[in-house]
Amino acid sequence: MRVILASQSPRRREILTTLGVDFEVLVSEADECCTLTDPADFVQELSRRKAQAVADSNDFSADTLIIGCDTVVVSDGKILGKPKDREDAKAMLRNLSGKAHYVYSGLTLIYDGKVYTSFDRTAVHFSQMSDMEIERYVATGEPDDKAGAYAIQGKAARFIAGIEGCYYNVVGLPVALLSKLVHEHGIPLFEDNNG
Repeated sequence: MRVILASQSPRRREILTTLGVDFEVLVSEADECCTLTDPADFVQELSRRKAQAVADSNDFSADTLIIGCDTVVVSDGKILGKPKDREDAKAMLRNLSGKAHYVYSGLTLIYDGKVYTSFDRTAVHFSQMSDMEIERYVATGEPDDKAGAYAIQGKAARFIAGIEGCYYNVVGLPVALLSKLVHEHGIPLFEDNNG
């Protein structure tokens, strides 16, 4: 089975590699402008667009699995994507400081002509961050391309007081959901990859 990751995210590549999956990356040119306001609908729609754009622009055999994913942070009911600039990153982190927020990831699998889409949600509790801590963290550049302006697996780990749900969902690829979907739909992802 051929596996295609429709994402340029290094975090998603690392997770699939850790799982022992042999895959290729084909970056989607999907339109990521979306007016949906419900975060679950939003991430599912974008994950579907990414996977479908890769499927539509290539001629794959039926036993090719295409994986599309999209992740956002939701705080006080507002969807936070990647920061526009470092000032935006600081504002996001001030908003997250000292409280809980949610990370939503939409996951779409295209296999044998069928499309399967779902989502996962994880609660993340941030400790209180001082303005100096926010300044220093943003200066590292780590928040620049991250939804919600932080990387749980990076330097921001010290600000995480706890999580409820899938850790890998927060990193960017909901592994438990991926495993559930391939099992439910008989997709031999892990059987073909020594696991």
